[in-house]
Amino acid sequence: MGVTMKGEGKGVMKSKMKCVGLIGLVLSAFSLFVHFLLARFTDKGIAEYQSSITIFSWRPTFESYDLAITSPLYRRLWGPVKHLEPLLPDANPRTYYDDPSSQTTGFIFVKIQGGFHEIRNSISDVVAVSRFLNATLVIPEILSTTSSKGISSQFKSFAYLYDVDQFMITLEKDVKMVKTLPKNLKGARRKKEIPVFKVPYSASPYYYLQHVLPVLNKHSVVELVVGDGGCLQDTLPPHFEEYQRLRCRVAFHALQFRQEVLELAQRVLQRLRSPGRPYIAFDPGMTRDALAYHGCAKLFQDVHTELIQHKRSWMMKRGIVKGKLSVNSEDQRLNGSCPLMPEEIGIILRAYGYSRDTIIYVSGGEVFGGQRTLIPLRAMFENVIDRSSLTMGWELSRIYGREANLESYPKSPPSVVEDRKAVEWKFAGPRPRPLPPPPARPKTYNIEGWWGWVAESNNEPDSTVIELRTNAHKLLWEAIDYVICVEADVFIPGFDRDGKGRPNFASLIMGHRLYQSAASKTYRLNSHYRKELANLLENNHRDLYHANHTWLTSIRRLLTRSLVNGLTEASNESKPLSFLSHPVPECSCLRRVPAEMSFNYSSPTHIQVQAALGVRNHCPAWMDHGSISHSKDKETEEDIDEDDSLSSGLFFKYNSSRESIGEEMNKEEAQLDDQDEDGRE
Repeated sequence: MGVTMKGEGKGVMKSKMKCVGLIGLVLSAFSLFVHFLLARFTDKGIAEYQSSITIFSWRPTFESYDLAITSPLYRRLWGPVKHLEPLLPDANPRTYYDDPSSQTTGFIFVKIQGGFHEIRNSISDVVAVSRFLNATLVIPEILSTTSSKGISSQFKSFAYLYDVDQFMITLEKDVKMVKTLPKNLKGARRKKEIPVFKVPYSASPYYYLQHVLPVLNKHSVVELVVGDGGCLQDTLPPHFEEYQRLRCRVAFHALQFRQEVLELAQRVLQRLRSPGRPYIAFDPGMTRDALAYHGCAKLFQDVHTELIQHKRSWMMKRGIVKGKLSVNSEDQRLNGSCPLMPEEIGIILRAYGYSRDTIIYVSGGEVFGGQRTLIPLRAMFENVIDRSSLTMGWELSRIYGREANLESYPKSPPSVVEDRKAVEWKFAGPRPRPLPPPPARPKTYNIEGWWGWVAESNNEPDSTVIELRTNAHKLLWEAIDYVICVEADVFIPGFDRDGKGRPNFASLIMGHRLYQSAASKTYRLNSHYRKELANLLENNHRDLYHANHTWLTSIRRLLTRSLVNGLTEASNESKPLSFLSHPVPECSCLRRVPAEMSFNYSSPTHIQVQAALGVRNHCPAWMDHGSISHSKDKETEEDIDEDDSLSSGLFFKYNSSRESIGEEMNKEEAQLDDQDEDGRE
């Protein structure tokens, strides 16, 4: 009996221990769930847990020591451009400028088509046109794609990308605006009873006076369809200078991204700066349209060349491209008409002195050729990242909004060969008939991928719903990249033209950086500098990874010249095509330099730069209290004692045997004289 009770007692104890263990496991699981829930839905949760938990694919690796901010090498790599430090943003009106009248000539409804940079240019133009015509502007509708099958209407709204309230409040003293048309005009628009103008690219103000204004006075409403990236000429007459400053207020102040997008961009920027190191933003500019327009097909291999040539043929049929279908891509590259490849950008950055562990952020909604084109750049720099390395899937999907189910849509177009065989079998004559198509079987290679149609058809298939949605979401991706690039310590473009030969996304960033912080380091590699760089790379192509002192000095002098001389060339090349890519001198002013520092800012170099940029207006007194560099070093004769091994021979990690060879090849330690930022040799 006692033995039986003792056995039952042990069983009860074991069951109690099991219950306690089970309760402990449940509580632990619940605690872990709450832990990650707070990390996900708390604004600062991710930043707090990042130091202890690696939640992103980017794991930074740093080998070299931190450079002192006061060191000459740091100033050359990351420091401000001294000649441009007195240049400050000033887009406020400078002459008599009255508020918009309550009695306007009518409503202007605008539909804008194009990519990110084209939409941004067009919005600035339509605001200036509305002010010019004294009209009420309806918040524009943006269209990143002309097809709407399966696309939510929210992806075509202005509010999908930009903050509507911020836009209206910032411009309330410039233009009268409303969010929608009145009900009676909405009905007339649905019935297509209101006049529509497909505005030509870069139209003059007199076009609107002669053609649009009379119709607007008669019908009280007009619809403008704006494509090609702008509806107002970029170089306006001198007496229209206030409209240029209005464009700057629109692009650089009123056009703020919607709150969710801006918050995500700021989180990405915070994660990027968390290691405490400066970073370079690199925009490749390698889109399929740009490569096709400029005849750069043979920079790639395999099917990529076919895709570019097919796009060029399509452009020629529509009159976008004039010339031959087949172009010598090598000549185009040496002429500066093609983008610099990521490998070439990596080589010139290493040649300039940036170490292997430099952080490089790759921007852009599309890098044609995919990630494989970035492999050489990643081999030269260990911390090459993009937005996908610094965000999680749920963060991006949350800013997209609700989407319908895509399971009912085909993922790839049907095979043309199988369709043809089925038709032949159906309409064949008397027996013997041709054999029917074989049953479908799983394929071991990707012939039905996004490029599979090249092997079977001369016609590019229509975009799928997934592709259309991806194009719509690219606006958000580029919005994040835009913020990162504008705030970067250094910006370098691979190309500055789009698929129509006009300034592209990178040019828009360079214009914003010139307006917001002119002295920030921006390498402006236009066609002239791309030509020089391409020839330097070609002449030394056998020893690119073991370059000599003369070649390194040439690369460094060329990049240094592009910091300032590139501005004057952009004024002649880019500004007539896109004012926002070079908003100087209309939207800038000169800081009054203190008397004790006048020796450093009254040199011939500074005077020449200011004269070339055409800036004459002095900044208001309240803007003169900012910090300015007190360095008394002579930029014209600044000698930097640097170990050439940082850039001449060690592009990749070598094993011990190769390290000994590299050391022998890099024993020559020389002082590398930097070229002055005004380009004089």
